Amino acid sequence: MAPSFEQLDPETEYEDGDEEVDYSDLREQYEVRMEEGLDTFIVIDGLPKVPSGSKDKLVKFLLRKLTTVGKTKEENVYMPMNEAGDSTEGFAFVEYETPAQAAAAVKALHATPLDKKHTIAVNKLTDIERYGREGRIDETYKEPEIAPFEEKEHLRWWLGDPEGRDQFVMYRADNVGVYWNEKDDQPEPVVDRMNWTESFVQWSPKGTYLTSMHTQGVQLWGGQNWSRQKRFMHPGVNLVDYSPDERYITTWSHRPMQVDEGNPVLSLEEDGKNYIIWDVATTKPLRSFVTLDTPGPTQDPEGNPIKQKIQWPAFKWSADAKYVARMTQGQGISVYELPGMNLMDKHSIKIDGIMDFEWSPTNPQRDNIKEYEQLFCYWTPEMGSNPAKVGLMTVPTKEVVRTRNLFNVSDAKLHWQSESAFVCVKVDRHSKSKKSMATNLEIFRVREKGVPVEVVDNLLGTVINFAWEPKGDRFVLITAGEVPAGAAVPPKTAVSFFCPEKAKGTAVGNFKLIRTVDKKNNNAIHWSPNGRFAVVATVLSQQSFDLDFWDFDFEGEKDEKDKDLTANLQLVGTADHYGITDIEWDPSGRYVATSASVWKHRMENGYHLYTFAGQTLREEPLEQFKQWAWRPRPERLLSKEEMKNVRKNLREYSKQFEELDQAKKSSANKAVVEARRRQLEEWLAWRERVEAELLEERRELGLPDVSEERAALIVADEEGVEGSKVVEEIFEEILEESEEVLD
Repeated sequence: MAPSFEQLDPETEYEDGDEEVDYSDLREQYEVRMEEGLDTFIVIDGLPKVPSGSKDKLVKFLLRKLTTVGKTKEENVYMPMNEAGDSTEGFAFVEYETPAQAAAAVKALHATPLDKKHTIAVNKLTDIERYGREGRIDETYKEPEIAPFEEKEHLRWWLGDPEGRDQFVMYRADNVGVYWNEKDDQPEPVVDRMNWTESFVQWSPKGTYLTSMHTQGVQLWGGQNWSRQKRFMHPGVNLVDYSPDERYITTWSHRPMQVDEGNPVLSLEEDGKNYIIWDVATTKPLRSFVTLDTPGPTQDPEGNPIKQKIQWPAFKWSADAKYVARMTQGQGISVYELPGMNLMDKHSIKIDGIMDFEWSPTNPQRDNIKEYEQLFCYWTPEMGSNPAKVGLMTVPTKEVVRTRNLFNVSDAKLHWQSESAFVCVKVDRHSKSKKSMATNLEIFRVREKGVPVEVVDNLLGTVINFAWEPKGDRFVLITAGEVPAGAAVPPKTAVSFFCPEKAKGTAVGNFKLIRTVDKKNNNAIHWSPNGRFAVVATVLSQQSFDLDFWDFDFEGEKDEKDKDLTANLQLVGTADHYGITDIEWDPSGRYVATSASVWKHRMENGYHLYTFAGQTLREEPLEQFKQWAWRPRPERLLSKEEMKNVRKNLREYSKQFEELDQAKKSSANKAVVEARRRQLEEWLAWRERVEAELLEERRELGLPDVSEERAALIVADEEGVEGSKVVEEIFEEILEESEEVLD
C-alpha cells in the first residue's frame, strides 16, 4: 500500500520540484503517432464530382477497382460532400484490412484511368500526413540543381581488344579474378579481388555485367575499372536470372523476405515474397511473388519430408523480353507484360495438366505470318481418357497454332533450336505393361506451312541427353539402356549423330542418322556456339572422364553412304580430364575450358584448356578451385552476307592472323632478349661500382691496385693489350618433340 501524505516525516527535507524532470524517453514511448492505425487508409484523388444521388453508384463503381488488390467494402469508403451537400468533392478515403493491401493499392492503382476523362491519384494517408503538414514542404520554388556531366565508363570496352581475345572469370578459394585468355601463354590478369562474392559469380547474357551474390542482395560490376554499376536489395538471395536483353533481372530466395516499414528500397508488398523482378536501369522492383508449391506428396512413406526441387528459372522470358511467364503446374501459365508487369488480359492462360513450357529463343518467323507474335511450346500428360498433348501457342493472341496427341507418355522434354526453326519434343514412352521404356523425337518444323511434325524413332534405349547445333539443323543425342536392379555401375551409353538430307533450294530435308558410337560412358553434349564442332564427354563420373571432339564439316573425303547428307562427320581429337565437372566453350568457338570444381569433389581441382580440335593448351591444377565462366559477347553486327563473305575468304584472313601470331611470338622473344640484356647491364654496372669501391679500399690500405691472383688471370689480346672479354651467347634447347597423325 502506498504511503499517505500524513505518513511523511515532517523533519525530512524534500525537493520542491523546481528542477524539471526529463520525461523525454517516456514521452517518446507513449506519444501517439499519426502513422499508427492509419497505415491501412489510402486517399483517392481525381474522382469525378457527382450529385448526391449518384454518390452510391460512384462508390460501387470505384469498389470494382479497389477490390482487385485487397479487401474492403462499401462502408469503408468515405467520400466527402461539399458544404451545400449536393455534390461530392472529387476525392475519397478508403480503409483496407491490412497495411500490405493499402500499399498494393497505391502501387497498382496510382495514375490509372477510371474512365475516359478521369485518371485517379492514389496515395497512403500516412504519406499525405507526413509530407502535407505545414512547413514540411517549402512553398517557394527553387530551381533544381543540375549535376555536372560525368562521363561513365564504357561497359563494353573489352570488345575493342586489338587481338580479339576473350575474357573469363575464375573463382578459387576466396579470390575472384578476370583474365584475358592467351593461346600460348599464361592468362593475362585484368582484375583480382578477395571476397568479391559470397557464393558464386555470374555473367549477364551479353557480358556487360559481372554479378556477385551477397547476404543482403546482388551487385553488378563492369567497366574498365570494374566499379559497381548496380545493386539490388534482396536479403538471403540464392539465385539470379537475367532477361535476354539485360534490361530486367529476377532474384530469388528460398526463405520469404521480411521487410520492415520504412525500408528505403523494398515496400511492404515485398514482405513474405521469394521472387523480385527488377528494372536494371532504375534498380527499382517491378513486382514480387511467392514460391509456388509443387503438386505431389510432401512426405515419404516413413514420414520424412521430401525435399522439393525448384524449377529454375521459374520466370521465363520471351525472346524480346516483352513478356515473362510463370507456370502453375497442372493449371496454366501466367504471362506478364513488361515494363508494367501487368498480367496479360488480367487473367492467366488455363491449360489443364500442364507440366512444362518453353519460349522460342528468337522471334518466330512462321510461314505467311506478318503480325507480331511470340511463341511458346507446352505439353500436358494423359488425363483419364484424354491423350497427352504438345501444343504451340502464340502471344498475345493466345491462339493454339499446332497440337499433337501422344500416347503412353511417361515424360517429355522440350528443346528449341537456337533460331526457332524447329522444336524437338523428346518423348519417353512406356510399354502397355509399363515394364520397359523407349524414346522417340517429335520434331515440329515451325517455319514451314502448317507446322508439320517429323517423327524420329527406332532409337535404342532411352535418350538421356539431346542438343541442337546452334545456328544449324543438326543434333546429337545420347541413349542409355535400362539400369539392372542393384547395379553399382551405370549402363553403357551410345552417341548418335543426326543431320538433314540434302534438299532443293533452302528447304531442310528429313533428319537421318549419320553414325552411332556404342559402348561409351558419355553423358554430356556441348556444341560450339557457332556450330560445326561438338564435344561429347563424360562428366561427374568416378569411372570415366573422356572427351571426344567431333567435326560435322570435316574437310576431307566423304563416305559414299553420306553423299546425300548435309554433314561430313569426323572425330578430330580426344582427351581426358580426371574429375571433370563442367565444360564451357568460349564465345568465338575457338577454345574449350573444362574444370573440376571443389563444389562437386576435392580431387585434382583445376581447369584444362583445349582448342576446338582437342589439342591441349594448358593444364592448371588449383587448390580450392570453384568456378570458371567465359565472358559472353553481344550479337554480331555483321549481316549474313558479310559473314558469308568472311567464310568465303577465310584463307586470306587466316594468313593475316598467322602473321599477327608470328609477330606476337617474335615480339615476345625480343622482349625476353631485351630483358636479359637489361639484367646484364645492371649486373655490369653493379660490378663496376663494387670494383671501384674495392680499388679505393686497397689504395687506402697501401695495397697494389691488382692482386697477384687477379694479375695471373689477365691475358693480352692479339694486339698485346691486356684486359678481359665479355662474350654473350644465347642457347636454344629442344626439350621434347612429338608428331601426331590424325586418322
